[in-house]
Amino acid sequence: MASSNSLNQHSIIGLREWINLPQLGIIGLRAKIDTGASTSSLHASDIQPFSRNGEQWVRFTAHMGTLVQRGHRCEAPLVSMKTIKSSNGQSQSRYVIRTLITLGEQQWWVEFTLACRKTMRYRILLGSKALIAGRLLVDPARSYVQSKPSLANPAGA
Repeated sequence: MASSNSLNQHSIIGLREWINLPQLGIIGLRAKIDTGASTSSLHASDIQPFSRNGEQWVRFTAHMGTLVQRGHRCEAPLVSMKTIKSSNGQSQSRYVIRTLITLGEQQWWVEFTLACRKTMRYRILLGSKALIAGRLLVDPARSYVQSKPSLANPAGA
């Protein structure tokens, strides 16, 4: 018996999904879903904080793709600095930005830490806070459940 709170197909995602970060101009990036990580992370280098109209911003190069390093220069308002403890137990201070994410037909705000992920297979990691914000459930036996977000007009961006 279905209830009014039952899930639709847009609520289920796989362990890997295609995403867009339209405000950063990043389209068609493979993301690894990591329910064990609280915070989401984006592979970035050349991170430079700066001030714009009295607000703190950060300029960085986002790296896209898995085999080929394709750099894309981005700017975003700085939300905060956060100390993150990695899976190997080391702590690191990271810049935090907030931007729109498009996954399938859904779009919502997610905070990302900027970190060097060059040794990682996936350049972007979506943590549990992003999944809750998007109200998503992960089926770890599946990948690329959602359709690739549109290149022309990602979810109304």
